[in-house]
Amino acid sequence: MEMISEMLSYPFLVRALVGGLMVSLCASLLGVSLVLKRYSMIGDGLSHVSFGALSIALALGWSPLKVSIPVVVLAAFFLLRITENGQVKSDAAIAMISASALAIGIIVTSMTTGMTTDVSSYMFGSILAMSREDVIFSVILSAVVLAMYGLCYHKIFAVTFDESFAKATGVRVNAYNVVIAVLTAVTIVLGMRMMGAMLISSLIIFPALTSMRVFKSFRSVTISSAALSLICFLIGMVASYQLSTPAGASVVVVNLLAFLLFGAWQSLGKLRS
Repeated sequence: MEMISEMLSYPFLVRALVGGLMVSLCASLLGVSLVLKRYSMIGDGLSHVSFGALSIALALGWSPLKVSIPVVVLAAFFLLRITENGQVKSDAAIAMISASALAIGIIVTSMTTGMTTDVSSYMFGSILAMSREDVIFSVILSAVVLAMYGLCYHKIFAVTFDESFAKATGVRVNAYNVVIAVLTAVTIVLGMRMMGAMLISSLIIFPALTSMRVFKSFRSVTISSAALSLICFLIGMVASYQLSTPAGASVVVVNLLAFLLFGAWQSLGKLRS
């Protein structure tokens, strides 16, 4: 408890904890649908798009957050459009956009500011990067995501598992896909401040995959994923503070350990049965 009190005495750590918890919650909830729909790598692709956008914003002296959010949202729309039309497979589309955006970001960075502290923090994450504005955005975002899951749970379930059936029952599948993509894009942009472009996709993938090792129903996986994401983030932050390791990397390692632990639990369950 003394260590927790000590951590909370630093304003930048309080911002990191609050903002990180909200982003982790959003990423885990959205991640369940994304993983089941085989869009799990969209986080990686959109994070690279965000890096390209912020590189241009920093070069021009603009606000990175205000530039990155609309650009990444447009990229999410574009990904949905080309995969819905069947022109390009989802994994190929994500890889194409990811590599292109990262290349543009690297070229712009090398030609202008160089690898500054700001750029490095977006690439690899920084516990100091979470601003008051980011925290406010993350709280609003988490409220929107929770409200969506609370009010539209059954429709999200239908869209996730069977889009054809959902359309037949009158669900506006395209609208829900767009909303999920937009919320994912905003989550990625906010999460990059702490986790970095290289690690942010782990917040989307790990909690869902870990929960699926033990739980089978969509509701159980969703609840477990949200709870697990929050717990892993807190443990990762405490470990980062205690061991002086990078916050984003520490959170990912804790998520990996949870995945292995749940896998062992699943194996024991199979042996007993």
